[in-house]
Amino acid sequence: MSNKKIYADKRGAIGWLIFNNPEKRNAISLDMAKMATQILDEFSNDDSIRVVILKGEGGKSFVSGQDISEFEKLRSTPEGIANYEKITNGMYQGVRDLKKPSIAMIDGFCMGGGVALACACDFRIATENSIFAVPAARLGITYRPNFTRWVVETVGITYAKEILMTGMKFSAKEAKVMGLINQLVEPDSIVQFMEEYGERLANNAPLSVESSKVIIEEVGKIADNWDEEKCISLMNMCSNSEDYKEGRRAFMEKRTPNFKGI
Repeated sequence: MSNKKIYADKRGAIGWLIFNNPEKRNAISLDMAKMATQILDEFSNDDSIRVVILKGEGGKSFVSGQDISEFEKLRSTPEGIANYEKITNGMYQGVRDLKKPSIAMIDGFCMGGGVALACACDFRIATENSIFAVPAARLGITYRPNFTRWVVETVGITYAKEILMTGMKFSAKEAKVMGLINQLVEPDSIVQFMEEYGERLANNAPLSVESSKVIIEEVGKIADNWDEEKCISLMNMCSNSEDYKEGRRAFMEKRTPNFKGI
């Protein structure tokens, strides 16, 4: 196992992107996001890699979102927020834009941005002890427009509202009912299952697999009539609010936030 907080592992035709920050449930720091983007670029340009699998190290968490302990320093001003969003979005969008099939291996907590990262993948495989939640509403922020779109595309509008507006935790079985995950497996068989699943994809004709991915994305598009600027404006309003400051401080101080709607 590498001592780096994020690293790549190439096994045959499968490229593994591994988040290795288990003491923080694999929360992603800004530096980790930068490195992940570089690794994704390498996988994208490596013809020997036909499938990309994302996993969290430690056996207790896939990804628990961004490292909130950095927020006070890196997301406390409009400029800081813009820079933070730009860098971290490079990682999330990098997964979404991969031409090669991508799979999220979820074993344990999948929280916050971790849900977006999983939804950015083509497939999501989870163990029965996995837990899913997006606590943005409890932190005084809102999910990014692209994150929200991926969740909606994965589970539909009704379940997306339940996930994003309540901040509730959902079991792996509940996630399976929602369509949030493709397959539900036993914890002790997840690695073997992932290897076999990845090999099945890797053994198929690359042009066929990649073309199918593009065509599915194209036919799944809705009419281009949504107001992206409005969505971004709402996101920025939340990120610059007093409630956001209260939410992140309450999280760090392990207390219940006192939101005032300002």
